[in-house]
Amino acid sequence: MSIDATPHSPTSALSGARTLPPEALELAQKLFDMARRNDPLLLEYLSAGIPPNLTNSEGDTLLMLAAYHGHAGLVAGLISRGADVNGLNGRGQSPLSGAVFKDHQDVVRVLVENGADARIGRPDSVQTAGMFKRAECAAIMGVTMEEALESLPQGVFIGPHGNMS
Repeated sequence: MSIDATPHSPTSALSGARTLPPEALELAQKLFDMARRNDPLLLEYLSAGIPPNLTNSEGDTLLMLAAYHGHAGLVAGLISRGADVNGLNGRGQSPLSGAVFKDHQDVVRVLVENGADARIGRPDSVQTAGMFKRAECAAIMGVTMEEALESLPQGVFIGPHGNMS
């Protein structure tokens, strides 16, 4: 596994799967599972030298997975160890957009307080709030629901929690 010293460059553990030994692949998978499960041991691995912006084959970082699964404390710990709050995954989504989509308001707050940009990604986090009628998340990001709805491109489907009535 190569480690890139550039702070905003993700290090992909699984994209070079053919060249990594099975033990390294197993460890990488374990780390991503820890982010999904809110395992605090993950932070010890980072303190021991695992890159905070490690990515899987989908481009998801540890922070993206922790944010999407609603683990605010782990999100804060990852950020304090250098995780990029504005890193986009392979689909152009940010950790903030994932947290807004899942309506994890505590995670949205942690990300915003640590500099997450609500206007990056596809869709961006403001648009995600509009699509899924996440008024509380929009407010945390400093926008109104009206602004979030106005940010949507023409013809965008409003999700199941966001019928336009």
